[in-house]
Amino acid sequence: MKKAIFFLAVMFSVCIHSQDTEPKFEKMGKIVKATYFHENGEVAQTGYLMNGKLHGQWLMYALDGKKIASGKYVEGKKSGKWFFWENQILKEVDYDDNRIVNVKNWNQSEVVAVQ
Repeated sequence: MKKAIFFLAVMFSVCIHSQDTEPKFEKMGKIVKATYFHENGEVAQTGYLMNGKLHGQWLMYALDGKKIASGKYVEGKKSGKWFFWENQILKEVDYDDNRIVNVKNWNQSEVVAVQ
């Protein structure tokens, strides 16, 4: 009997856990807001879709919830400035029509502005 209860408890927790990681889609006029989750339930990505393609601002997060990327899509293609965080380095990547045109690395330990 204890094994059966334990088995049901495990199955119930697995079902609840899998529901927490299902993507969520919210229609907002002509666009759809999408939220994707990591297996641990933390948000993995948020952004928008238009006509079935990635469109607008997208944010990506690591398993621990820290932001790791930010950028914009235009009709499914990366466009403009994207930012990627890797430890103490911030990578600034310029895209044009889904192609990289420039990359700049910023060390976050360096002074950027002094007042």
